[in-house]
Amino acid sequence: MCPRRSASPDSLPTPFLKWVGGKGQLLPELLARIPREFSGYHEPFLGGGALFFALTRKGILRGKKVHLSDSNEELVSTYQAIQDDVEAVIESLQQFQYDRDQFYEVRAWDWKALPPPLAAARMIYLNRTGFNGLYRVNSKGGFNVPFGRYNKPRICDAENLRAVAKALRGAKLRNASFEEAVRRTRKGDLVYFDPPYEPVSRTSNFVAYARQGFGREDQERLASEFERLDRKGVMVMLSNSSAAWVKNRYRQFEEVQASRLVNAKATGRGRVAEVIVTSYPVRAAGAGEG
Repeated sequence: MCPRRSASPDSLPTPFLKWVGGKGQLLPELLARIPREFSGYHEPFLGGGALFFALTRKGILRGKKVHLSDSNEELVSTYQAIQDDVEAVIESLQQFQYDRDQFYEVRAWDWKALPPPLAAARMIYLNRTGFNGLYRVNSKGGFNVPFGRYNKPRICDAENLRAVAKALRGAKLRNASFEEAVRRTRKGDLVYFDPPYEPVSRTSNFVAYARQGFGREDQERLASEFERLDRKGVMVMLSNSSAAWVKNRYRQFEEVQASRLVNAKATGRGRVAEVIVTSYPVRAAGAGEG
């Protein structure tokens, strides 16, 4: 069964997955920097989609072409399944319970061998019941997060999933690298880059959401792509850690405070400094909250 929400429909959609580096806590800062006018919207590191869903709730993307992509194939497949047949995904989710034995049985399934709705339900289930909501794969691409301890986790949120499907209506979803994802951008479009963060220390690297990771060379390629898009007349916003390399590489950045909620150690949670980089004057922006 899918228990009903008590929240107002106006508060939906929200991210249906917990995602390391998710931008729920940073939304006010990001929304304050959204240009007042732009054409298409591109988000090449989709992840949990916090900013996309916030822009949808505010009606800012209404009538605009939306391009969403990620290098994580299973993640994009999950979004596509919800977009194509959300009721089938909801029906598949109803067979799962918060149970340790079932968790490990489902974790062992090969998601590529499953019908898309069931594969999507599997990912949502493992995400909602796995340790800390992590998405981590081994060298062979197998999901290897252990069972988590929760008090009645919400596995099936039918109302939000239907709102997510509505938000995705008409959006272009692609499994692609960030460079492939922005090839179709045009002057006047807005791109939001939310890459796996540059580690601020040797022990803070948490980019194993895909087998290939995201290292310093990838960060440099991303910075070059930021500059190329800026020259093309595309508006670009990027978030990253406050690591020294990031501050040295990007010129126009602002440091902000955000809450880090997903961390294996309790001491690693709390307020942390992050940076937001924009290729356009922030004074001309401001979607704001409320």
